[in-house]
Amino acid sequence: MAKNTVTINRAPVLTLWASVVAERLGYNRKEALTLGKAVAGLTAQSKGRRLGIYKPSPSRGKRPDGQSRGEEFWVELCGRGIPAVDTHEGVRAVVKDKPVDPDSVERYLETKFGESLPDVRAAMTELAKSIKPSDLAERAFRLYEEFRPDIPAGKRGWSRTGSTQGSPRTP
Repeated sequence: MAKNTVTINRAPVLTLWASVVAERLGYNRKEALTLGKAVAGLTAQSKGRRLGIYKPSPSRGKRPDGQSRGEEFWVELCGRGIPAVDTHEGVRAVVKDKPVDPDSVERYLETKFGESLPDVRAAMTELAKSIKPSDLAERAFRLYEEFRPDIPAGKRGWSRTGSTQGSPRTP
């Protein structure tokens, strides 16, 4: 395996990338980690429904006027609307009606990336910093598609690891 090759599932790559993008857009690291985890989860759910792996869940908490319930608000990140709340610790993405714990997201990334996490995070951060925030907000998911791990299409690729080489770069 080449020195700069990481073999990994797409979900942790998207989690890390979306969190790096969120930081570049002004969220602190802990806020960004929760938003990144939510982006990856919503993307996986969407793909799983498209492949017939998951059934659509009933709408939860949406009012007829399209607004969210309570003090929840929406953060746009990587082309997705992320439900979030403002807690005493800062903004937190909401998954299944609970704020995401940023420490659990960091542990997840450490487990999935292992010793490669600092290098991958640094490469993603360098890419994010090379793009104006307004442009990054628009292009973030398309950039991810350029460097995400290669896996087989359709159900054959579900939950499979793939490899990605080198550093993410501006296409």
